[in-house]
Amino acid sequence: MSSDIEGRLEALRKEVEALKSKGEVIISEKLANPAPLGLAGFGITTLLLNVVNAEIISKDAIGMVLPVGLFYGGLAQFMAGMWEAKKNNTFGFTAFSSYGAFWMAFAVMEILMINGALKPVSHEGLTVFLVAWGIFTTYMFIGTIKISVALMVVFAGLAILFYLLAWGQHNADVHKFAGYEGLFTAGAALYASAAGVINETWGRNLLPLGIIKK
Repeated sequence: MSSDIEGRLEALRKEVEALKSKGEVIISEKLANPAPLGLAGFGITTLLLNVVNAEIISKDAIGMVLPVGLFYGGLAQFMAGMWEAKKNNTFGFTAFSSYGAFWMAFAVMEILMINGALKPVSHEGLTVFLVAWGIFTTYMFIGTIKISVALMVVFAGLAILFYLLAWGQHNADVHKFAGYEGLFTAGAALYASAAGVINETWGRNLLPLGIIKK
């Protein structure tokens, strides 16, 4: 009986030693690139809002922007930021999470004001709001210098847009001009999103992003 137990223990010991000899077991998983989703959510929502800001269509059409701001520019972009965290991408995590939260906050603010639950925010208050986001975008732009030319264009355009919109709170002509600049920024974001999708699915760089070599 004792010899049987000793035999089993010896077999178990050998199995443990064999496992140790195999070294560390690394479990990895391949994750999809969330950046095209985040850029599309940002680009589409920015496009819709600035069609209104540029007065290409009536300001009464703001209602079409708000649901998209909540769910695509907001929630979908925020989720893209969370997935960037999973990929250990600090820049993508910070950018998409922040702008997703921005769009949700903006949409909720507009909805509350339209329904009378929130008093209209003064021009001074909106100026501070926009300048704060301009500051955030400015230092995020510095990060893009080490990533790609495409992102440099997006973030430079967005920083300028925030400052123009802040100025536009006190000048109608500047606000309208900011709308057109916003359309350019939206186009740059949608180009970067399209490049991410098309280049990956085709397996080659059909749409250049100007990746910065490290």
